Amino acid sequence: MQIQVNTDHNVHGGEGLATFVTTDLENSLSRFGGWLTRVEVHLSEDGGSKPEDKKCVIEARPGGKQPVAVTHHAATVDDAYAGAAQKLGRVLDSRYTRAHDHKGSESIRHMPPPEDLEQIGVLEDEPPAR
Repeated sequence: MQIQVNTDHNVHGGEGLATFVTTDLENSLSRFGGWLTRVEVHLSEDGGSKPEDKKCVIEARPGGKQPVAVTHHAATVDDAYAGAAQKLGRVLDSRYTRAHDHKGSESIRHMPPPEDLEQIGVLEDEPPAR
């Protein structure tokens, strides 16, 4: 999983902020490691007069699926990132569970194909044909 951190010119933190975000996401999203290909984090400041003018957008790209993006506004960059990371975790849990578990068992999409192709569609309790 590749993690990329982008900031605008109003957000200060540099390499330390990027290292913190990368490490935190690697730890919190490790269970999706084989499923996610890339995660992009965008930290910015809206520049308005609102108290919650810091914004964090996190976009996660699951392999073979549409990207997932979450946004969180807060008064500080740390709070904006923490809120967006929490939202992303909930969304990915939901999507991953939907894709891999179906009513307590694995989805048919992830089952291996049958070994004997002549047995496809044959019920085991079916009496032999006469």
